[in-house]
Amino acid sequence: MNTPLSRRTALQAAGATVLAAGLTSMTATTAGAADGADAAPKLVTYPRPSAMPANTSFKVRVRTAPDGEWQTLDIWRPQLSEINPTTGGSKTYNSSLAYFDFQGSVEIEVTYLKGGTTKARVRPDSYGIKPEVLGDTLRLTLDQPRNIVVQINDDIFDCLHLFARTIEKKVPKPDDPNVLYYGPGVHTTADGYLTVPSGKTVYLDGGAVLKATVLFRNVEHAGLAGRGVLAGTVDGGVLIENSRNISVGAVTVLNPNGYAVKLGEATGVTIKGLGSFSSKGWGDGIDVFCSSNVVIDGVFMRNSDDCIALYTHRWEYYGDTTNITVRNSTLWADVAHPINVGTHGNTDNPEALKNLTFKNLDICDHREPQMGYQGCIALNPGDSNLIKNVKVDDVRVEDFRWGQLVHMRIAYNTKYNTSVGRGIQNVYIKDLSYTGKPLATCLLLGYDAKHPIKDVTFENLVINGKVIADSMKKPGWYLTTDTIPMHANEHVLNLKFLTTAEAEAAAAS
Repeated sequence: MNTPLSRRTALQAAGATVLAAGLTSMTATTAGAADGADAAPKLVTYPRPSAMPANTSFKVRVRTAPDGEWQTLDIWRPQLSEINPTTGGSKTYNSSLAYFDFQGSVEIEVTYLKGGTTKARVRPDSYGIKPEVLGDTLRLTLDQPRNIVVQINDDIFDCLHLFARTIEKKVPKPDDPNVLYYGPGVHTTADGYLTVPSGKTVYLDGGAVLKATVLFRNVEHAGLAGRGVLAGTVDGGVLIENSRNISVGAVTVLNPNGYAVKLGEATGVTIKGLGSFSSKGWGDGIDVFCSSNVVIDGVFMRNSDDCIALYTHRWEYYGDTTNITVRNSTLWADVAHPINVGTHGNTDNPEALKNLTFKNLDICDHREPQMGYQGCIALNPGDSNLIKNVKVDDVRVEDFRWGQLVHMRIAYNTKYNTSVGRGIQNVYIKDLSYTGKPLATCLLLGYDAKHPIKDVTFENLVINGKVIADSMKKPGWYLTTDTIPMHANEHVLNLKFLTTAEAEAAAAS
């Protein structure tokens, strides 16, 4: 049930910062919060403001299983990009997005309104979701939160992205003095920014659209929460600078002018459940500069540049990047890398990227014609950066369009760098799997004897069902890397490929 809120009351609740910004069209909702002790099936859906563009390829209905009342979801229109490798031009595609929150189990019905369905695929493939297909309608059931893509007839652009999230446990009241509350509708600010003070939380109802960059600068203990949308923002979706203890929740960023989230000299940041779509140049997902103690958890990123990028110095940001964890997420790079580490740094006062963890990830796609920017997982230190202590654990890579599975290179990219990277040290990649067409050759390239890649171990690397290990059966004169294929040059030291049993035996000895 939605409860209207007067404009005056809403502005008072939003506080002086929002009032000065000149909000428009504010209303509020009391979308039900989930009681953790109540296991009864629940379903919360949200309206798309009529001013926001829709896509018309799909109709989506959802109900609590097994016999709840069907509810039709509003469809949003994210836009996606594809680069022409001959001209360098970019083609923009309209796609579809719907979302809801639930508890218990739900049945979902998706109808492809363009007709002619011959095949249907629900991604990521690792979820093992096989829908029931009835002509142009398919049905599936979920008993846990999932961010999925419904793909009809192998069309990767005119597809349905569906965010099925858990019901929020705590929904703030519109008059909470510590909350800047946005109800259903489209909201703007005078200058395109919403500056968040310390101790405040911006809350976007699931039917709210905010056309402003949410800015955390020199603040602490603040956040962004809710199920709403940041759309067409002037300077990316969220900007976190010189701040600490910041949380970003399960909002969706649509087609920002810039990155979905940018961190610079920040510490203690948690990004959980974020969704992101971009189609413009330099449309990165989450970029981290000179920051520490960052957790990125349960995000869905489909971007027109790097999905996750970790750097040190650039612009006004200085310092190491340390203790970064990316987990339980889905990455889809229509351009550039799903994961990229190390390009930008500080030649005059060298910095490091260390203690980096990537765990339980699905990489759905990677498409990059430029050899120097390939790699589903790319470690490319330049500008005297050192990359050290990297753990990759349980990453599943689906058949991608163009690029390399793994790319490690001590770089001196003169477009961005003023010096060569110092090196890559101590990388452990466990349970990395790829399923798809034969791979292009992966590259591991040290720069010279003073700038090597050293101590890289792959445990249980699986390529199209085959475990790659130094002990595998192969001609004696073949390198293990030949079976991937991978090229590691003479400046790659102590490269190992182990089975799980071999790794466990070594750990026990």
